[in-house]
Amino acid sequence: MLTLYFSGTGNTKYVAELFSRKMGAVCHSIEEEINFAQFIKSHDTLVFCYPVYGSRVPLIMRDFVKMNQAWIADKKIIILVTQNLFSGDGARAFTDLFKKRKLKVIYAEHFNMPNNVPLLFYKKLTPTELGNYIRKLEIKMEKTCRNIISGTTLKRGFSPFSRLLGLIQGLPWMAFVEKQMAKSVRISKHCNGCGLCATVCPASRDRCTLCFRCVNKCPQQAITIFFPGKPKWQYEGVE
Repeated sequence: MLTLYFSGTGNTKYVAELFSRKMGAVCHSIEEEINFAQFIKSHDTLVFCYPVYGSRVPLIMRDFVKMNQAWIADKKIIILVTQNLFSGDGARAFTDLFKKRKLKVIYAEHFNMPNNVPLLFYKKLTPTELGNYIRKLEIKMEKTCRNIISGTTLKRGFSPFSRLLGLIQGLPWMAFVEKQMAKSVRISKHCNGCGLCATVCPASRDRCTLCFRCVNKCPQQAITIFFPGKPKWQYEGVE
C-alpha cells in the first residue's frame, strides 16, 4: 500500500501519515523529487490524500495524476480527503480525473480538519478546540482502518445527494477562482523581501493551487490571496 498526499498547511499530511502508520503503508508527499512511476508500479493499492477546495481536487494533485495516470488507473484506490465542514463529493471528484476509465475505488472517507484560511469570518482555534479536532480524527481513523482491514466498503461522497451538493457549492465558482488566483496574490508594503513565500510555494504563482501556505507562513503577514485585507491570524497546523 502506497500513500500519496498533498498538504497545503499540514492537515492532510497529518491524516496521511496517521493512516500510513496504522496500516503499514509507504507514505510520500507528491512534492518530493522521487521516481513516482516506479513507486506506483510496485504497489497494488494506492491511497490518495488531499484537501478539498470547493468540492474539487487541488490543482497540484490534478497535475500529478495527469502525469502518472497510466500507472494509476489499474490499481485499487483509497481516497482520504480533508475538509473544514463538508465538501459534498470531495472524494468522488477524484474519479473525474479518469474520464475514460473506471477506477477501482475500494474506500473513500472525508475527515474534518481545522480551517486554514485566515480571512473572512474565521477565527484562530484555541488549543482545546484544536485538540478536539484531533481526538475526533483519531477515532474516525481507527474505524476507517478497521473497515479497510476487514474488507468493509464505504464510499463517502459518492451518493447522488453528495454529488448534487458538490455541484451546488463548488464546481462552477471554483473554476473561476482558480483562473483568478495568479491575478489576486497581493503583497503589501510590510513585505521585507525574505523570499520565504517563494521557497514554500508548492507550485508557482501562475499555477496557484489555493493552499494558502504563503499566507500562513509569511513572517510579516504581508500576503493575501483573493480576499482583501491583512490576515488577522495565521494557521500553524495541527502538530
